[in-house]
Amino acid sequence: MSPDNEELCRSLLARCRARHWTLATAESCTGGLIIARLTDFAGSSDVIDRGFVTYSNAAKTEMLGVDATLIASLGAVSKEVACAMAAGARRTAAVDLAIAVTGIAGPGGGSPAKPVGTVFFGIATPSGIEDDHQVFAGDRSTIRASTLDHALKLALRACG
Repeated sequence: MSPDNEELCRSLLARCRARHWTLATAESCTGGLIIARLTDFAGSSDVIDRGFVTYSNAAKTEMLGVDATLIASLGAVSKEVACAMAAGARRTAAVDLAIAVTGIAGPGGGSPAKPVGTVFFGIATPSGIEDDHQVFAGDRSTIRASTLDHALKLALRACG
């Protein structure tokens, strides 16, 4: 784990503890990387509830309640699906904070409209859902690492 990752994880866990918040993730392109990094820390179980790895469209629908017609009409890699994933994770796990990511880590799968490196984020809290969109450069590993860092930063900001 990079020193930056470590500090972001420690900060997010501390901020959630201070607010008495619990957390869940809903991950597609990261395949569980976010929840794995957060649970690297002893005592994280007082904050972390669960992680949903919803790599397939069916998993997004079955585990998080994302409307299949939404995925069919906009694609799994979209702002709306990321937000629906975050809302579904927060609702299903009954947590205060849910972090959702969906994107194209590559090396294939991109298109002119959604190139490799496109990632949508959804962060659900009691105040609502925030979304973000980034296009990261690099290979698959770099895109996933960038997604991890950005998701942690968004979650920290959402925790206040």
